[in-house]
Amino acid sequence: MTYQDTINWLFSRLPMYQNQGKSAYKIDLSNTLLLANHLDNPEDHFKTVHIAGTNGKGSTSHMLASVLQEAGYKVGLYTSPHLKDFRERIKINGKEIDEDYVVQFVDRNTSFFESNALSFFEMTVGLAFQYFAEKDVDIAIIEVGLGGRLDSTNIISPELSVITNIGLDHTQFLGNSLHAIAKEKGGIIKQKTPVVIGETQDEIKAVFKAIAEEQQASITFADSFKTKTYRSDLTGSYQVKNIKTVLECVKQLQNKGFHISEGALNQGLLSVVKNTGLLGRWQILQLQPKVICDTAHNTAGLTYTITQLLEEPHNAMHIVFGVVNDKDLSTIVDLLPKQATYYFCKPNIPRGYNAKDLKIDLNAHGCKGESYNSVNEAYITALQNADTTDVIYVGGSTFVVAEII
Repeated sequence: MTYQDTINWLFSRLPMYQNQGKSAYKIDLSNTLLLANHLDNPEDHFKTVHIAGTNGKGSTSHMLASVLQEAGYKVGLYTSPHLKDFRERIKINGKEIDEDYVVQFVDRNTSFFESNALSFFEMTVGLAFQYFAEKDVDIAIIEVGLGGRLDSTNIISPELSVITNIGLDHTQFLGNSLHAIAKEKGGIIKQKTPVVIGETQDEIKAVFKAIAEEQQASITFADSFKTKTYRSDLTGSYQVKNIKTVLECVKQLQNKGFHISEGALNQGLLSVVKNTGLLGRWQILQLQPKVICDTAHNTAGLTYTITQLLEEPHNAMHIVFGVVNDKDLSTIVDLLPKQATYYFCKPNIPRGYNAKDLKIDLNAHGCKGESYNSVNEAYITALQNADTTDVIYVGGSTFVVAEII
């Protein structure tokens, strides 16, 4: 098969959360462990950092990878979802996995995948772990896909576990309270392995402390320390918290013998996009009119991005907006600016929320605008309507941003 044939097979044959939603969520790690054994447990052959959280885990993963690259390490990076190409999920020192490697991995293991009904995510985790092992990375930054305790990545024994924060997202899988979600994400805390919590949240602090005590794991809360100010090329205001989390991660890794200088720390934070290729985090696509896109899609993430958006100088504001169909609009509608023109659209995946329905729902809450047949049509119309002094924001879903980058 060609690379495109292989990707088409993966997307059409294997259940995948971003397309199907709840039916793609696995209730245990048995399949992942089965695959790992089939592959001779590649996850045992390199060091890892495991990063979970409701918001910020992607940015934190890329920042930490960039810092470690600047320190001279060969760094694997596993994240999800991708924006444009499947290979974005698996990188070494910012370089995406080779197309040929993906094809050969799938060809070698197709019968195993089919006979054991492996999910898209389980297979992709196996691919990443084998790739990192074969390429002999010094360390890999592994981002949790969903939750933590039952996530397919949770078969590793990391040097460090990281939980950025907890919010009410994916409640259909993880629970309807912060306490329940914290317990799920706290499932990545391992025996005698330090854990960094990015954001202190009073109502769930005790949850993490209890799990850490049970696992005899040292625990630190990154935002409890005063630090000097560091700058990053990731300019969203929410990155301040992520930077603090990275600083504490660096300290913990230094305690484990990793050599990370102040210069590597500074340069790594300033070169995240160049070193890792991260896209879609408060990304400025053009000026006059200024176009900003951001993958924030839940209450906590949108709170930060909308606050920063409203601080942008503008004559008029245009918002290209789409969501997935399991999004509880009541959790975000109060955050959306009412003094803006909306361009409602459906991301091009089965889970996309119908644009006409989204228009009706949000028009009723004061978000005025029209629906469009595609993200691209909505975006082009916004560009046509905007004056040079206006601001255009594209967001609501990772999948909306992916279509215009």
